[in-house]
Amino acid sequence: MNYGFVIDNGSCIGCHACSTACKSENQVPVGVARTWVKTVEVGHFPDVRRSFQVSRCNHCANPPCVRSCPTSAMYRRPDGIVEFDGDACIGCKACLQACPYDAIYLDPETHTAAKCHYCSHRIDVGLEPACVVVCPEHAIIAGDLDDPLSEISRILAANPVTVRKPEQGTAPKVFYVDGHAAAQVPTSAAAGALFAASNVHTEQLRQHELRVSEGGQGRPAGWPLAVGGRMAEHMVQVTWNQQHQIPWHWPIAAYLPTKHIAGATFALLGASALMGQLDPVAMRWGGGFALLNLAITLGLLVYDLDRPDRMIFLFTRPQWRSWVARAAWLLSAFAAVSVLWWTAELAGFAGLRIPFAVAAVPLGLGSAVYSAFLFAQAEGRDLWQSPHLPFAFTAQALALGLGTLAAFGSVGAATSAFPLALALSLAVMLVGDLATPQATEVARRGAWEMTRGRWKGWYGVGAVGLGHLAPLALLAGGAPPLIPLVLAALGNFAWARAFTASAQEIPNS
Repeated sequence: MNYGFVIDNGSCIGCHACSTACKSENQVPVGVARTWVKTVEVGHFPDVRRSFQVSRCNHCANPPCVRSCPTSAMYRRPDGIVEFDGDACIGCKACLQACPYDAIYLDPETHTAAKCHYCSHRIDVGLEPACVVVCPEHAIIAGDLDDPLSEISRILAANPVTVRKPEQGTAPKVFYVDGHAAAQVPTSAAAGALFAASNVHTEQLRQHELRVSEGGQGRPAGWPLAVGGRMAEHMVQVTWNQQHQIPWHWPIAAYLPTKHIAGATFALLGASALMGQLDPVAMRWGGGFALLNLAITLGLLVYDLDRPDRMIFLFTRPQWRSWVARAAWLLSAFAAVSVLWWTAELAGFAGLRIPFAVAAVPLGLGSAVYSAFLFAQAEGRDLWQSPHLPFAFTAQALALGLGTLAAFGSVGAATSAFPLALALSLAVMLVGDLATPQATEVARRGAWEMTRGRWKGWYGVGAVGLGHLAPLALLAGGAPPLIPLVLAALGNFAWARAFTASAQEIPNS
């Protein structure tokens, strides 16, 4: 048994009966949708064609949302249906970031992830999904893809079909007959002043309106042109779509510099101890500052959960393929080792210094860098798949760790190495963001938004100027390291804010 859908776009009349039936059957709240009908107009007046596309979860054979879920709240049934367990969801939103189709939403009432689940409660009692039953044109066909005699298999055998984003490697099982590329490719046209209706997130809508008001200046190839509030020479116009909210906001960006400081500081302290050069002042004050940042890190992560009351599920039912689950255990182990070591050193008990140092180096480095792999697991955000990300996070963490030791210790080596680490961090960032070719068109759009689009101020003024050039200038002028450290941390936040936000603003549906 292997369930899937066929959508006959040639028969779909855009009546939205499927969307309404889905909401009624599954009690979907207002403002979110499990099934929606995207409307796209193609051509030049008067030769214009309107295309309707039923969009929903693709019940992928290789679902990235399942891999990213830290508690197995999102899982794939033996019959191929990708199902979710709302009672196990912690609201981390990793599945939303992993989905390349904008198919998953956060329920505003339960604060847990939800999506089309093929009306599994109906399937289990021998009924068809609600959307199939109500479609007046029989444009939605559901069935067993493994049964060659089923209606869906016969349609697939007799018709050429397409799927959304086949390049993602998810093996989607929603097939379109007479599907139009203008509807299936999310970036074929941006929503502008002529957008009829949508649940577009306010940040996205402001961005689109800004493009229209600017008259099409300064955009990468592919963005539609607009003059005087009207689309000029357009061939593709999206007139209705369902967009879900941007899941990760400033707390995710803010936790990166605090985690870098905590992890890199104790990794460097551990390396110093192993070389027999541990500075007691750096351990006392630098270690204390690192622990403060670790506490802020943990607080930000818990704050970002929509169901923080279920945080214990990360430890009682972890799904080990998820980097969110791995991170929870890694940060917990690092917190235990760093707190115990710092307390022991302050108490004058140095008997376990070497074992603590041996553990602190990999745990601290891992805590600083693991986010690169967590972002890479968010397969719905192409910009985050950049191979330079682990190197960027390592360089950022090294600069902030050395800055902490220079500001709070008496380590001369850290003071002299701090500006070198800042220069390395700047070089890695610029090479990765500006000189490294992006693998996909979506990633190129995200990089453009970060460096030359809406977030260019955060990137240029914040990350480059405030976070690197200003600290380097102050250090060259003989300023104490504390102010450069604060500026570097703020600049790291500015880069993280631009990096996380720009990728999420590129639509996936």
